Formats: sequence, C-alpha cells, structure tokens
Amino acid sequence: MKTTLFILTLLFTFNLSAQDPILQKNNEALQATATKIAKTYDDQISLDGKQFILFEKKIEEFLIKEEDIHENFEGEEKLNLLYKLRKAETMEMRNILTQPQFDLYRRIKPQLQPLAMVNTDDKTDNK
Repeated sequence: MKTTLFILTLLFTFNLSAQDPILQKNNEALQATATKIAKTYDDQISLDGKQFILFEKKIEEFLIKEEDIHENFEGEEKLNLLYKLRKAETMEMRNILTQPQFDLYRRIKPQLQPLAMVNTDDKTDNK
C-alpha cells in the first residue's frame, strides 16, 4: 500500500512541476513591456507585492499569445482573435485582483491597452 501511495504521489509531483510552454520563451522585450504595463496599472489600481508579480506574469503570458496572433493573422480575423484574447485576459485578471481593483481595471484597460484598428477605407472613394 505504501508503494502504491508513493508512486501516485511521485506521478502527481511530476505532473505539477511541468512548465507552461508558452512561458518558456525567453523574450526579454516582452518581459520589459509586461513590467511597464504592470507598473502603469499599479499606479492606478494599487497592486500589492504578490498581485504585482502575478499580474505582470499574466500580462507577459498574453503578450506572447498576442505576438503570435500578430505574426500569423491579418485583417478582421486578426482583430477578432485579439478581441477574444483581451477578453480572456480580462477574465484571468479577475482571479488576481480584488473586486474594486477589477472594476477599475476594466474601466481603464481600453485606454492603457487599446486594440488594433482595421482599415476599412474603400479604394474606390477617391474624391
């Protein structure tokens, strides 16, 4: 019985120590951008030390995903994917922030992290 329990514990330990492949990319530019964005939010919503670290890592994670979208998609599809990604990011922040912080975060996010714009000008409108 002890052997079975030991093996199960060992398996769970290996499973829990696996790293997120998204965060394995060592992109210092994105890390610096994430820190800058987190500091900007911190000035507004007053994150504590633990929240700041979690917030910064979550921003970095989504910046990596956003970079992938920018590299692989164009036009309206790209904008739709970015919108869905930002929505997912907002929901993830709910787990890090208190309710008053989250409410303020949702209000200031469009100014601090605006989505890209799609050019819809028709080339036939040359007046």
